Amino acid sequence: MKADGDPNLTVYFGGQYMPLGEARVGILTHALHYGTGVFEGIRAHWDEAQQELFVMRPLEHYERWKQNCGILRIAVPPSAQQLCDITVELMRRNGFRTNVYVRPLAYKSAERVGVSPDDQDSFAVIALPFGDYLHAEKGLHAGVSSWRRIEDNAIPARAKICGAYVNSALASDDARRCGFDEAIFLNESGHVAEGATCNIFMVRKGKLVTPPVTENVLEGITRDAVMELAQRELGLLVVERPIDRSELYICDELFFTGTAVGLAPIVRVDHRPVGDGALGAVTRGVRQLYFDATRGHLPTYWNWLMPVYQSWMKHEQDLSSPASISAG
Repeated sequence: MKADGDPNLTVYFGGQYMPLGEARVGILTHALHYGTGVFEGIRAHWDEAQQELFVMRPLEHYERWKQNCGILRIAVPPSAQQLCDITVELMRRNGFRTNVYVRPLAYKSAERVGVSPDDQDSFAVIALPFGDYLHAEKGLHAGVSSWRRIEDNAIPARAKICGAYVNSALASDDARRCGFDEAIFLNESGHVAEGATCNIFMVRKGKLVTPPVTENVLEGITRDAVMELAQRELGLLVVERPIDRSELYICDELFFTGTAVGLAPIVRVDHRPVGDGALGAVTRGVRQLYFDATRGHLPTYWNWLMPVYQSWMKHEQDLSSPASISAG
């Protein structure tokens, strides 16, 4: 998967819409040298049958982004709802009819040398056509990384702080050079934390288990969605608890979740099969539910979605109109 930016794509930068090719920062920008930025990831899924593009839980993403920006004292003036409006307008201007990844980025923008940050802040919102982040149709082969997940008291993993992703880059590069599809982090306590760029779940003894947010993991919105779907639709007991490394070798099923990856099954860990080495029933069930929910196929979860072209919203209004009700 690549999501290289077309220079003619419209982005939101410097308080205005402009071509990506014209959106530039200086080489002395503070965030470039010191990692003082916070990003977010938001997915939009195209549904061909409805001719609609659905943005997945954008308000919650922007609320999380603004909160996390506060950790670095980066100001993002627009409200979360205004940022949602900017995002929808970006997609309309670009006329996307495919799956999309949205990358909001806020950063310290002073152009100078010196690690101490100041109050010069900037932000941008970029939307790109985006396919599969991990090709997981047949399941992934993951490896436990020798690099440990950074501690909350060093750089909070719950916030997408730009500099912290050197940790993920090291683990991902090492994993791929060792022949794995993705890395799994342990934290300094030796417990399973998450993937290099995604949360992790295992199925064991009929329960869906995931590390709690206190184990130095991202407070994932996809993670939250999967937990709700598993409990409400499949009746599964979802448990948040520490996971030992050795449990990865004896669990029944294992999968990653995240905005970019969606739900990606893991069929091997450290050259050992997970369960019988095939996609398990729980993984398949939750994955299908997530696919349907993010594309407007499940009315129960319409509140998760923001339609870009409004055909779905109009359909919902038509169904609730007096004429439609009387006709039924």
